[in-house]
Amino acid sequence: MGLLSNKIEREVLKPGDHIYSWRNAYLYAHHGIYVGDEKVIHFTRGAGQEIGTGTVLDRFVFSSSPSHPSDNPCPKCGDQSRLDGVISSCIDCFLSGGDLYLFEYDVSSALFLAKPRGGTCTLAKSDPPEDILHRASFLLQNGFGGYHIFKNNCEDFAIYCKTGLLVITNISVGRSGQAASFLAATSAVVSSPLRFLTTSFSGLAIVGYGMYCASRLVSDIGVRRDVSKIPVEQLIAGSRRNESEVVADLAKEN
Repeated sequence: MGLLSNKIEREVLKPGDHIYSWRNAYLYAHHGIYVGDEKVIHFTRGAGQEIGTGTVLDRFVFSSSPSHPSDNPCPKCGDQSRLDGVISSCIDCFLSGGDLYLFEYDVSSALFLAKPRGGTCTLAKSDPPEDILHRASFLLQNGFGGYHIFKNNCEDFAIYCKTGLLVITNISVGRSGQAASFLAATSAVVSSPLRFLTTSFSGLAIVGYGMYCASRLVSDIGVRRDVSKIPVEQLIAGSRRNESEVVADLAKEN
């Protein structure tokens, strides 16, 4: 692993590692938790299902599930191409032909900012492997809610398994560094104060990149204040209670 790449070999993987693989020519990455024995638990959005952004991203980030032809499924996993939610796959299905990368935890602010692409590292510290594997296995049986590219995606799932941290407000982006980078880049491009700070193209680029880096840093799960450590059992119990409340409200309306 180096400054610009977190690429690793399978032989060095350990249970509890947060791994990822780039998709669609590095447009986005798919994340999961390696649990040993060539297996990965990850949060997916099945092929043919909307991801709910209402933007052009829906045309590209169409699926994070393993891709195998329906008439030639994986001999280990079967046909998982249309599965939705938390699933367990062999590492080959998880990678879907891509390279293997290791997500880094407890990095310094300098290293974090030196990596221009989000979704590769965080300032947050990882919990012990036994806690990580417990959360991943528990969520495999109980789910992780509905998939949302900005607030509840595969990277959010992996980061929660590693740290137990959840965003406790509904108005902000989730834990995903990829989503934070996308929003930071958008903000840097369209932010109106930029035009008052410089008139040259090079100056504009420097100011824009500075705003991008600052936005990424303050959005990282390791420094944010709108997060709380939530036990996985409490997370699932709260989710089920909310679903029950919705059903009860609908029953009253009818």
